[in-house]
Amino acid sequence: MWLNPEEVLLKNALKLWVTVRSNDFFLLQKRRGHGEHTNKITGLLVGALDTVLDSNARVTPFRILLQVPGSQVSWVIASGAAIEEVNKHWDWLVHNLLQSLSVFENKEDAASFVKGKVKGLIAEEVRGRQAAQEEDPEKFREALLKFELHFGLPSSEKLVTYYSCCCWKGRVPRQGFLYLSVNHMAFYSFLLGKEVKFVIPWAEVTRLERVSTALMTEAIRVTTRKRQREFSMFLNLDEAFGVMRQLADITLRRLLDSVGLELDRVLQQTARITKRILEEQAIREYVLALFRLPRSEKLYEVAPCSVWTPHSRSHTAGTLYTTDSYLCFSSREEGSCTLLIPLSEVLSIEKAESTSSLPNPVIVSMRTKKAFQLIDLQDRDDLVESMNSRLRALQWKHSVFRSRKDSRRSVVRMSKNASLCDSPPSLKSASLKNSFLFVRVLVCFCQSMEPVKERLWDDHFTEFGRGVHMFRTEKIQKLVAMGIPESLRGELWMTFSDACSELDSHQGYYAGLVQKSMGHSSLATDEIERDLHRSLPDHPAFQNPTGIAALRRVLTAYAHRNPKIGYCQSMNILASVLLLYAKEEEAFWLLVAVCERMLPDYFNRRVIGAQVDQSVFEELIRERLPELAEQVPDLSTLSSVSLSWFLTLFLSVLPFQSAVCVVDCFFFQGIKSIFQLGLAVLDANAAQLSACTDDGQALMILTRWVHFSALGVNLSVRHIERLRCLHRVRVLQAHEDTIKENTLRLVSPDVSISPENLSDLYDLFKHGDSGHSFVERQYRLDRPQFKSLYGLLAPWPSGCSQHMDTLSNRTFTLLAPDRDNLVTFKDFASWLDTLYCEELNVKIRFLYRLHIPPALTESEDEPSLRSPLLSTNRPLYVNKETPEEEVKDYQEQLKQMLQDLVKEKEKDADKPLPLMNQREFIQFCKTLYSMFHGDPEENDLFQAIATVTSLVLQIGEAGHREQTKASEEKPAKPTPLSDGALAADDEWTVSYAQILASLLTEQALVNFFEKPADLTEKIAQAKQNQYQQRAGLLTLQKGTR
Repeated sequence: MWLNPEEVLLKNALKLWVTVRSNDFFLLQKRRGHGEHTNKITGLLVGALDTVLDSNARVTPFRILLQVPGSQVSWVIASGAAIEEVNKHWDWLVHNLLQSLSVFENKEDAASFVKGKVKGLIAEEVRGRQAAQEEDPEKFREALLKFELHFGLPSSEKLVTYYSCCCWKGRVPRQGFLYLSVNHMAFYSFLLGKEVKFVIPWAEVTRLERVSTALMTEAIRVTTRKRQREFSMFLNLDEAFGVMRQLADITLRRLLDSVGLELDRVLQQTARITKRILEEQAIREYVLALFRLPRSEKLYEVAPCSVWTPHSRSHTAGTLYTTDSYLCFSSREEGSCTLLIPLSEVLSIEKAESTSSLPNPVIVSMRTKKAFQLIDLQDRDDLVESMNSRLRALQWKHSVFRSRKDSRRSVVRMSKNASLCDSPPSLKSASLKNSFLFVRVLVCFCQSMEPVKERLWDDHFTEFGRGVHMFRTEKIQKLVAMGIPESLRGELWMTFSDACSELDSHQGYYAGLVQKSMGHSSLATDEIERDLHRSLPDHPAFQNPTGIAALRRVLTAYAHRNPKIGYCQSMNILASVLLLYAKEEEAFWLLVAVCERMLPDYFNRRVIGAQVDQSVFEELIRERLPELAEQVPDLSTLSSVSLSWFLTLFLSVLPFQSAVCVVDCFFFQGIKSIFQLGLAVLDANAAQLSACTDDGQALMILTRWVHFSALGVNLSVRHIERLRCLHRVRVLQAHEDTIKENTLRLVSPDVSISPENLSDLYDLFKHGDSGHSFVERQYRLDRPQFKSLYGLLAPWPSGCSQHMDTLSNRTFTLLAPDRDNLVTFKDFASWLDTLYCEELNVKIRFLYRLHIPPALTESEDEPSLRSPLLSTNRPLYVNKETPEEEVKDYQEQLKQMLQDLVKEKEKDADKPLPLMNQREFIQFCKTLYSMFHGDPEENDLFQAIATVTSLVLQIGEAGHREQTKASEEKPAKPTPLSDGALAADDEWTVSYAQILASLLTEQALVNFFEKPADLTEKIAQAKQNQYQQRAGLLTLQKGTR
């Protein structure tokens, strides 16, 4: 295969290669010892070396080198495992390039020509592989070439798909092509000699929506912070909008919140994202939401089929979805009939004889001696084999787990008597409700309905089955809406959420967590202790030590299991209700199901999931209650009240018995039931809300107890998931804007940079890093990221790239002296403010500091960083991975930082700069020379700096002679040097004041440093160059990891 040309300094190092064929420019070599039976020691050593190396480090046995006549440098341009493959490449080089190379007079130009051709061949192969995955490879290859030609984005930018459409500018449409890549959307049009093209990064998109106007029946509107663009006349608008929605969502989740919002592994690798992958991912997200499966489940097959439903005595048509641990079936009409079969409950999956009435049947046999029949399965053989392979793997895993568990039982029995007195109360005891019989007195008014409900559920179990794999139809939905009987509530919550499968497959897990978390103190445990007595304080079960202890164990165990979430408010209320109707260990697994599957991204520090659903709720109000939306244009008041509805599942606002019925519906239908109930509440109070004159009245209406008789309009899971995808973009961008406003408000008083430029600098700072999460990137940059921005924004040229790299290293070391080795935006803005806005003496002072320790080190390659006791450069870590007992309150950190800032400013104002020795002064002069390169007054500046250098050297020599003379007459106190050491008596040194005074003697230098630099123009250039710079940065980061 062709390779990116890689330099080889020694063509035949250690005699590892043997030349097979050669000419003036190319060598075909074979790895010594490959394919030979030889007793020579070199061949045996090379063969042994290649054998012991792993597959990643192993060298291919054949390669082709590009060589320049008369040079010792060569480049590897192709390699292969077989001689036939390499011979094809060799023949192509000989027939297509060899004769052309003889025309070049300069052999270096010939080598550059060959390397360019090889890179072109590699790019063509990549395009071919990518195009082969598309429906029309030739058209896609042509579109890919145009995409690369028109927009000049980095070569790593992958095109996902493209569409023919119109882009509107006012009332004028421009017909062209919309290209959608992993990080950008780009439009190109060329009509009547006029070219229109632009690129919009997905990270800048704040809103995507479908709109209709007088000119456009239906269009897609893309909104950024600066403008809106509208696109219409798509052949398939639904498909185009879906892909745009997914790409914007994926990019923002990856760049802005890679920690808080988990992405599928395939989507984290942008090189693997294709249109087909996006379609599969959309189906996967829908299946996980519909059946409320664990986020780690991978979707394998989607197959149309029919399932025999005994209750209707017929086959029900729908779709079968298979994942790692489940077989899922949904009827064509969502919610009409669903079936969830855990593979852990499956005994066998077998093919049955096909008949005309039962084509391609498959029988799924359960451990409960029940069986399900599937028919009309396409590719039945492959499907059954795939399902059986996963079933066998799961059964083997469970057998290993059981054997390990049995091996531990003997040890447990030996220590049982010794540890019995120290063990906590039984974790499998009955629910708290049953532990307090007098609770039933509180609900005696509804006991008369319990026998009726229990009889209805017994009849339902007989007809539809019992357990996780029961048929879930509209009939069971009506039963749940009536309220689940007290005696069955815990069982059915476990069944509907499938928490019972997690419990069965993790026997002893909860007890182990409780044991590990007991006695540990952390921020989460402190918050739990504070909220324990606020959880259902009026309920007798939590007015005594038994209930409080159970609640403490459940919440502490979960915080120990999932430190990313830890503990969030409202989890205590939810866990309290779970403990009333389920055993303690069951309550724990129900809490896991709610926090990690049924309400994803709800329980974290920024409750992103809840805010997304609030935004979705506002959209649903406009869709389903348009009259109310017209009367109440600002729906933020309604959504602020409804936030507690979603976080606590109405437990904090409804009477207890009504709220528990809501929880019943939630476990059966998921978040859809909360949306439906919220809409029903607003609909029931629409007249009063429309008559409100201020927000206070609306709040009073919505905070009263709500009585309802139905869950309102019907919603589909698919529609909710699509809205979530759209509104996640808005919520993440709103968070980004809030963080930006707060950061600029903190930084702007200390700098003279204009607000517009400071805002643009923040954007450059933010996008200078694509490898860290949302929170990390707001406060800090590491060394490679800072060096990238240094090259874009430094006001003075540095002569050569090597010296620029040196200066950027020193600047980073000076700005980030703390142990975390990271630069904050405040430091970044202060640095640019010094270079662009400060007086001459401040600029010279900064340059002086760059050439004394700690910025200047003995080894420029490995800068030594010193850690001060107090550093105002240290960022406020929001998600810093430190022991929780060390984490301080945010406001305390802010106060401490401001106090340290004042102290350090006072200290710096009085503290003189250390002296500079001769080595450091030489480095200082070298920097000044590099800064003048390319300046219109270059000759005058070089002459001026030569004069200043001579003057400073004379000053240093004079000072050195005086020190020597004084030391001969009487002992003198050693002078402190810039590195903190003591200068020897014969050390040559100069001070900052002496250097500044010398520079002021030359008007050319004064003019140079006082000449204002245009930061606005520099920022505009940096924005244009950042994409290419970022591609190089990513390559650098990969190489250092």
